[in-house]
Amino acid sequence: MAGKNLRAIRKKMKITQVQLQVATGIEQASISKYENGERVIPTDTLMLLAEYFHTSTDYLLDLTDDPTPPQKK
Repeated sequence: MAGKNLRAIRKKMKITQVQLQVATGIEQASISKYENGERVIPTDTLMLLAEYFHTSTDYLLDLTDDPTPPQKK
């Protein structure tokens, strides 16, 4: 289920959906839908979340269990 890692990293950092909304401008309802796998995360939002959480987009898409961000070239 896509969104599992998004929820996990948000909870690990002890951030509520509302706090994430305030920090990123992403609507709380959208965050909830991403976490529940009800909506696909748009590319620009995915990149914003990856930068905010210092992780990879693959991790947020549940394509890997490794939250380590990719190395910049």
